[in-house]
Amino acid sequence: MSETFGEFEHLLKRALAPVEPPADLSLRLESTLAELTELAQDELESWELSTMRDPRNWARPVAAVAIGTTAGAALVLLRVRQQHRRAAKASGPIDFAERTLHAVADETRRILDR
Repeated sequence: MSETFGEFEHLLKRALAPVEPPADLSLRLESTLAELTELAQDELESWELSTMRDPRNWARPVAAVAIGTTAGAALVLLRVRQQHRRAAKASGPIDFAERTLHAVADETRRILDR
């Protein structure tokens, strides 16, 4: 019984061992999110207001807004998190919150200016 438990514990430890993500995962994620944001912007720019009178034409713009907003927000959060890892530690929770808000505002402006 003890051998079975020991073997089971060993197998469980191997199965639950932490796995390091690929080194380029962050870069691939960032480029994918940036591409989705740009594609959503292009889709919205190509629509004419005259076609929006018919509700059947609303699906693509609504999907583009949802995808663009989600990808843009995720891109902002990813970049802010990367900046926080590189930056010096904050002196307290209020300083941390201020730095985070400034970083979010800067990244949002950078994405919207494209």
